[in-house]
Amino acid sequence: MPVYKNEQLNTWYCKFYYTNWDGVKKQKMKKGFKTQKEAKAYERDFLSKAHASCDMSFKSLVELYFEDCKSRLKPTTLDNKQYVVNLKILPYFEKMPINTITPTTVRKWQNEFISSEENYSQTYLRTINNQLSAIFNFATKYYKLPSNPARTCGNMGKNKADSMLFWTTDEFKKFIVCVEDKPLSKAVFNLLFWTGIRTGELLALTYNDFDFETQTVNIDKNYSRLNGEDLILEPKTPKSKRVITIPLFLCEIIQEYKEQLYDYKPHERLFHVTKYYLHHEMDRGSKKSKVKRIRIHDLRHSHASLLIEMGFSPLLISERLGHEKVETTLQTYSHLYPNKHSEVAEKLQALI
Repeated sequence: MPVYKNEQLNTWYCKFYYTNWDGVKKQKMKKGFKTQKEAKAYERDFLSKAHASCDMSFKSLVELYFEDCKSRLKPTTLDNKQYVVNLKILPYFEKMPINTITPTTVRKWQNEFISSEENYSQTYLRTINNQLSAIFNFATKYYKLPSNPARTCGNMGKNKADSMLFWTTDEFKKFIVCVEDKPLSKAVFNLLFWTGIRTGELLALTYNDFDFETQTVNIDKNYSRLNGEDLILEPKTPKSKRVITIPLFLCEIIQEYKEQLYDYKPHERLFHVTKYYLHHEMDRGSKKSKVKRIRIHDLRHSHASLLIEMGFSPLLISERLGHEKVETTLQTYSHLYPNKHSEVAEKLQALI
């Protein structure tokens, strides 16, 4: 691996040949290194990536992984993934050649997080672990890594929280009274509770998405904000595109809110706020009503629990929430169904 010194600038550069993915031989030159060691390291990493080598560093693998992700993921999803990897995974593994990372190495990394003073939630631990495993899956599929050490090691954390917070109808009624002094808050929180739509789906809505004759709202887009820019994206999954029926009183709330808007065009976003506004209003209403504070996303759980209590089928609830599979609904809300078993026995007994 010859490298060269630029005597005039007192810097180093590397110049070498490599064969790309198409089998074409090319020359590569990179200038401006402060030391000979840095120039050699660059050449070594470049060649290991070009040759799909398992000797490449974990950092080089991550760069290739994110290059592949760019064309396949939404910008917001990619940004969240990069945040977790750069903060929680890369600092530990970055200098290690990927073929030297064993299940024992991963286990030590897991133990640091499990015993951390940060006291990470079980679901966050699982999220971090899943990201590491995804990177190694990429390496096994495209860079000839024999096996995924994260998979061999096993998971840490849990897929879902041990308990789920949600509001009953009575709790929501106490809360909404305390924020309906603002028409915007009255509209958005009623929509979230009585439809179960996601926050991004709510913030992407236009007035044209509502059909007040059929009492429905069309969900076909998702709002997000990234690096100060408003983005209107495709929904989370194909099944997220759906038409939801809404009660008459909710139609009236939306119509009343729209009439108060000045110079509004029906194809524009109906609720020009960010998630920060929702969090602030949730804090205000919870404190004033003395109702337990839940997350914005827990309003979706509140709607699901309400439908379960009303006796609607998992399939209908799944379609209304926009879950890709009914199994997702059952797994997420299975703990809310046990009370129904006693009702089955009672109803069967009543037939005799």
